[in-house]
Amino acid sequence: MNTFQESVLTALRLILSLDPLLLAIVGRSLAVSLSACALACALGMMAGAWLGVARFRGKPAVLTLLNTSLALPSVVVGLVVYLLLSHSGPLGFLGWLFSFKAMVMAQTILVLPFVTALVRQTVGDAESDHGEQLRSLGAGPFMRGLMLLWDERFTLITIVIAAFGRAVSEVGAVMVVGGNIDGYTRVMTTAIALETSKGDLPMAMALGLVLLAVVLLLNVLGALVRRWREHRDAGPANVGEAI
Repeated sequence: MNTFQESVLTALRLILSLDPLLLAIVGRSLAVSLSACALACALGMMAGAWLGVARFRGKPAVLTLLNTSLALPSVVVGLVVYLLLSHSGPLGFLGWLFSFKAMVMAQTILVLPFVTALVRQTVGDAESDHGEQLRSLGAGPFMRGLMLLWDERFTLITIVIAAFGRAVSEVGAVMVVGGNIDGYTRVMTTAIALETSKGDLPMAMALGLVLLAVVLLLNVLGALVRRWREHRDAGPANVGEAI
């Protein structure tokens, strides 16, 4: 039996035995990503809805900056947050560096442009289809944005799932601002990097398998939501054809 097979078998034993260290790292990673995803989605949906319906002179420049931020390397985001939270930084008084809050902050900043851009595109397309009717009823930009958000709520579910997948698989930013401290800021991605460098391949493999399972589950959920929405949209049309 080669090293790869031994590592996989040992990793599976760690997962099936519910190894306490493994569970602690997975739980912390999910808590950080869920918190960051919730904050990023709350802010990103509001900003994206407004950008989808608002008309102002500098909108093309704002959209260019937004699209550029989608390609920001995670380590750059981590560096910026590190400088903000360092003792000499403007937010150093918070004392968040190398803490759970710092990792949430970094992941929120990383995921926020992703959510904002997708929501802006979704609401913008809906505005093209229904915006004129809503404007004729006297709905202002803010109200139109909220109404279109509600109309596209099933698409937003897919965006939330994708945002969480983006957050939970991130490594660079949380490594920089969290410090990968055992028992405090060690999450799945940083633990995989550390355990691999130490030569503890079974633990790294176990964490990798859990991370892959989480990503697979997110993709399955996204596919189910899309299929359910297609079936729901096709329902009235099929009823009309039957009549």
